[in-house]
Amino acid sequence: MIKNVLLLLYFITLSGFAQQEPNLASHKTTNDKHKAWTKYCQQLTDLEDYPKLLAAAEKGIKMAQNQPFYLARFYFYKGLAYEFSNNQYQKALTNYELCWKYAQQSRNLKTETSALMRLNYIYYSLHLTTKNKELSQYIRKVLDTTKNTYTKAVLNGSLAEYYQNNSEYETFIHYQLKAITHKKLLEKSKVNQENIGISYSQIAGAYIKMKQYQKAIEYLDEAKPYVINSPYVSAFLCNYYIQCYVGLHDFNNASKYYTHIYTFPSAKDSLFLNLSFANRSLSEYHINEKQLSKAAVYAQKAILMAKKSNDDEILMEANTIMGRVLYENHEYKKAIETLTKASEHALSYDKESFVIINEKLSQSYAALGNWQQAYHYNKIYSKYNDEMMQESASQNIANAEARFQNKTKKQEIKNLSTQNTLKNIQIEDARKQRIYLISGLVLVGVIGLLLFKQNQNRKKTNQKLQLLNQELDEANKIKARFFSILNHDLRSPVSNLIHFLHLQKESPELLDEAAAIRMQNKVITGAENLLSSMEDILLWSKGQMENFKPQPKKVSIGIVFEETDKHFSSVENIQITFEDPENIILFTDENYLKTIIRNLTGNAIQALDKTPNGTILWKAWQENGSHFLSITDNGPGGSQEKFRALYDDTQVTGIKTGLGLHLIRDLATAINCKIEVVSEPDSGTTFTIIF
Repeated sequence: MIKNVLLLLYFITLSGFAQQEPNLASHKTTNDKHKAWTKYCQQLTDLEDYPKLLAAAEKGIKMAQNQPFYLARFYFYKGLAYEFSNNQYQKALTNYELCWKYAQQSRNLKTETSALMRLNYIYYSLHLTTKNKELSQYIRKVLDTTKNTYTKAVLNGSLAEYYQNNSEYETFIHYQLKAITHKKLLEKSKVNQENIGISYSQIAGAYIKMKQYQKAIEYLDEAKPYVINSPYVSAFLCNYYIQCYVGLHDFNNASKYYTHIYTFPSAKDSLFLNLSFANRSLSEYHINEKQLSKAAVYAQKAILMAKKSNDDEILMEANTIMGRVLYENHEYKKAIETLTKASEHALSYDKESFVIINEKLSQSYAALGNWQQAYHYNKIYSKYNDEMMQESASQNIANAEARFQNKTKKQEIKNLSTQNTLKNIQIEDARKQRIYLISGLVLVGVIGLLLFKQNQNRKKTNQKLQLLNQELDEANKIKARFFSILNHDLRSPVSNLIHFLHLQKESPELLDEAAAIRMQNKVITGAENLLSSMEDILLWSKGQMENFKPQPKKVSIGIVFEETDKHFSSVENIQITFEDPENIILFTDENYLKTIIRNLTGNAIQALDKTPNGTILWKAWQENGSHFLSITDNGPGGSQEKFRALYDDTQVTGIKTGLGLHLIRDLATAINCKIEVVSEPDSGTTFTIIF
């Protein structure tokens, strides 16, 4: 029933006074007359005066011949008049389709949005499945092309209802949440706030259908602040809470919301509708608890209120619950009479109720021995129950088959003894044996319990020791890894600085004044860059000592290249070049990436130790959605066996036998990248990092 509330609130804002027909003679232009008449129709809509609205819309259609913009509006109002006057859906359908046609011609997106929303509901109500499916496809196209927030808010909601009607609840929730997102972007108004609350409550209704009551309560709590000033919608919200707590067997909370419903002043027949809904839910609770007398009282109240509400659907649901009560009370003939009455329009309102009705009809006829009718209704039940696999997956079919219980017969006591003395002795012996047996069993039980507790304590202690050993082992690995990084990353720059200092001290005659100054500056710069690199590595190691895991973020390759260049600024006789023409940005751990690049650069420098005119080229680029970094040197190259440490974690390594490659391999694996190497003797080596 809450769905109908949502549909009304899109275009109804109640007013408290009668509306006079405008004097069209006072308006000079045709356009002014059309505007005045459109405003009058909207006011009649707000007042829910549908007989007057129908007459006004027909007059507007005659006035607006050959003007698609106004024809669309007046056909829409005529459709509303038919739809909400005793549910004349077929006549409403004709007018909504004409509204849609003229709205497209005049490119009136707002009116087209309203027409699509109403048609989605009418097609479903009239079981026009093919048209409803085609309409949903068209709505998706509109949503893909429009930027209008109002249209997105309304049509995402309509698309959600399409999937809800087809019991595709996950897709329904997806589109309903999108609708809520766009509704929150609209200008704040009472109606829009109520619509947001109703959308949340519809999501809760879907979770109720799936028997996920706690999740439903979460969304009802989300809805509550949006409808706090709307008694009409708040009453429906209370009914959803009642359904949830009935499903959770929480009578206290269900009863609290049941009482709360009586405090809401509701417009027209909605009070009776909500009261019928609430009484039906509590009747269902008492049926499930086998409290049939209480269930009957609530079911009778539900029917009484449903009749006062003048709503056929709510009356159908009330008769359904009464039919269940009668069936459980073994009043099968009355149950059949009530359920037959409920089944007349049940399928058009609610498939789940239709399934329950036919199930109980089949069981009632079976209880009366009318197997032909029982079979007939069971076929109907089975057909539509198969279409509700999602709902029926978590439900048990009550009384689907007879329950047979094999009761163990008590062995008759033979009174064969003729002597009372012998009988008393036998009884006393049996009593003593029973005492001994019970005492023995208690003793065995105590011993078993003590052994079990001892075993459990030993297991817990072993688990703690294993956990501590694992943590110790991991800490040792982390410490070894950081010492390896410190050793490998800083050894080469420190070595170069020491080399410069020895050269300056032991062979000063090899350096002229300019070269000496240049060397001093290079030593100072190299020392400063080395210090910066050390601080960088040590700060990283401090933050990672307890949890050596990547911390990804956006990383500029250009900045990483710049820091790498500074780190190796003391290297002479080797030209290091960095190319990043696309200004690549990676989402990865910066320190892991720096360590990999420094290690690969250091390895390349070592490889070029005896190569004249040594060059190292770092490149960054992207291709086919992947990012690549490569380092190429013109060194002596080597065989794949030389680089085995990069792929084989079983190889024994040391500082000069592949430790750097092991570091590279482990860090690359941690940040989800792959390293490939191509090396040919006398042609150099290329490492490629693939993200």
